[in-house]
Amino acid sequence: MSKFSRMLRQALTVARRDFTATVFTPTFLLFLLAPVLMIGFGAVGGIGAQSIVGDDSQMKMVVIAPPSQAPTLIETDRQLRKLFPRKSEIMPPPLTVEAPQGDPAAQARAYFDSDKFDAAAVLYGPLDKPEILYARRGWTEAQFLTQLAEQSLRAQKLGNAEPLATVTQTAVKRGQGSPTGRGQAASIGVFAIFFLTLFLSGQAVGTMAEERSNKVIEILAAAVPLESVFFGKLIGMFGAAMLFVLFWATVLINATRLLPPEIAAGFPSVVAVIGAPTYALLFITYFTMSYMLLGAMFLSIGALTSTQRELQMLSLPITIFQMMMFGLALGAATRPGSWVEIAAQVFPFSSPFAMIGLAGSSPVIWPHLLALAWQALWVAIIITVGARVFRRGVLKSGSPKRKTKIEATI
Repeated sequence: MSKFSRMLRQALTVARRDFTATVFTPTFLLFLLAPVLMIGFGAVGGIGAQSIVGDDSQMKMVVIAPPSQAPTLIETDRQLRKLFPRKSEIMPPPLTVEAPQGDPAAQARAYFDSDKFDAAAVLYGPLDKPEILYARRGWTEAQFLTQLAEQSLRAQKLGNAEPLATVTQTAVKRGQGSPTGRGQAASIGVFAIFFLTLFLSGQAVGTMAEERSNKVIEILAAAVPLESVFFGKLIGMFGAAMLFVLFWATVLINATRLLPPEIAAGFPSVVAVIGAPTYALLFITYFTMSYMLLGAMFLSIGALTSTQRELQMLSLPITIFQMMMFGLALGAATRPGSWVEIAAQVFPFSSPFAMIGLAGSSPVIWPHLLALAWQALWVAIIITVGARVFRRGVLKSGSPKRKTKIEATI
């Protein structure tokens, strides 16, 4: 058996140990359901923010006009609302047509003091020279009432408020992604890999620091080479991360199938130029390389920490570093052909993010093969350097008594 095969088998043994110790615990179940807690906190925060901003469900627009004009105004309002997406937040509030009572100006002003509803904007006067009053947040509604008066006046002169044209609308599905869709595919891929890596790779720091504090790592280092220990722990934690990703990917894919057709049709057409199957394969591969690169670095850093205080102090620099890689890769996705794109693709820690962005906007395959080989080389370099630094800086440091104890254990 070759040395490489023996080290790989030892690494898989360590990986199986770490995977079992991580997954088959109640803590992992909480970690698996963490997105549910995040969504719950987000929903509670959204409700609180909405209560602070105010409830728009009580807002209305009012038009003070004679009853003879009411059918034309209502029909014109119905046609104008077709320009807005259904159940959209930018949809104007409901329209109420009221008959004039006495002084229309005083009547319009009185609607803003009503305790029955919130008047966003009120129109009164003749349609060719209307007066519009609007509240602090009613500027958009005032513009809508302006067009309502204009179109209603045109309909009155034509003598018919019904549409004159019979229009046939047919939805067209693109054979290839649009420039906007390609840009969205690139940006979404960069963000998805960044989010998953940020959420999942940070556990590598704490795992190694914990095992160093309870001397487990020293026992493992006595049994197998440190490179195998580092690589095995990285594989084990990546297995737990993939279990997390597969679980939530299955949930989301099946959840989207339950959406109503009108909601599903509202999603943008995000099509990668390289093709959906190839893009999905590259996404999984680049997520793997991103996790391996950042995980190997975090594993090496965590191995050098001896206390929880040191570990907490490292959390902020690690997060800032990940944000920098995300910003660099996102800049590369929006600036194809620039030096920013080249720098992001060459720098190993931002390379997976930048290359998945390239997959969304370019059909060329060979840069991905070169990038994957480059990233795999850096994974091996980081693991080797981290193991050697740990061996020389930790296992061979300390008092003679400690060294004797380690040697006796070996």
